[in-house]
Amino acid sequence: MVTRLHLISGLPRSGSTLLCALLRQNPRFTAAMTSPVAALCGALHKKMCGGEFGVFFDDARRATMLRGVFDSYYAEADVDHVVFDTNRTWTGRAALLGELYPQSRIICCVREIGWIIDSIERMLTKNPLQLSRIFNFQPGASVYSRVETLMNSESGLVGLPWSTLREAWFSDVANRLIVVPFEHLTREPENTLRTLYEELGEPWFRHDFNNAVYDQPDYDALLGMPGLHKVREKVEYQERRPCIPPDIFAKFAGTSFWTKPELNTRGVRIV
Repeated sequence: MVTRLHLISGLPRSGSTLLCALLRQNPRFTAAMTSPVAALCGALHKKMCGGEFGVFFDDARRATMLRGVFDSYYAEADVDHVVFDTNRTWTGRAALLGELYPQSRIICCVREIGWIIDSIERMLTKNPLQLSRIFNFQPGASVYSRVETLMNSESGLVGLPWSTLREAWFSDVANRLIVVPFEHLTREPENTLRTLYEELGEPWFRHDFNNAVYDQPDYDALLGMPGLHKVREKVEYQERRPCIPPDIFAKFAGTSFWTKPELNTRGVRIV
């Protein structure tokens, strides 16, 4: 049974896999890259609220059933383990998570939009013989049309989590969020993790920042982007020149709302 749960969410290509690679070094923690739990909860929730069987469920039974998804998926985790489930859609379910697990927090990894797009384009360049599921295996599109696909607020790899993150940031449940900027995690990993531990009320564990190993080759192959979730051993910030046109950076300049104190009206914790 899952008794201690936190969620890892936020934006893609922003350090969530690296964070999982570090957290799983702690023997008391269970963490991995994107899991199917959010999708399973969404499908089950829909079945319990509509259709011919909706009448058989009240709120108490819905909550028990949804918690059962976590219990079943993480059945192998020890009862005293802290489970970190990763999915970019959790920010769109913050109120539901608060109802199911009142003590849970949503850890949101964030990064400037231009660099997220640049990172995705770099992965495409590294795998020129592959076509990506992210773009429906379509060949020949330009970076500008790919950006439109990525930034779609209903289905885009970047646009959807960016929209739900903003929604949660300005909502009544914003106190559940902990924001982890990519630059903080890669430039000052120990200080960032120490602050995160304090926010979660967990005793400090000494992490090895020179051995942050993680990889999911089968999942990445399914996406048509080999190496997408492979983490470099040493945690460090790497300066690089962008591979996308500068006007794309300019288009999304100023959208990093977490960097603007005047927009942090709910006092979201940034570590």
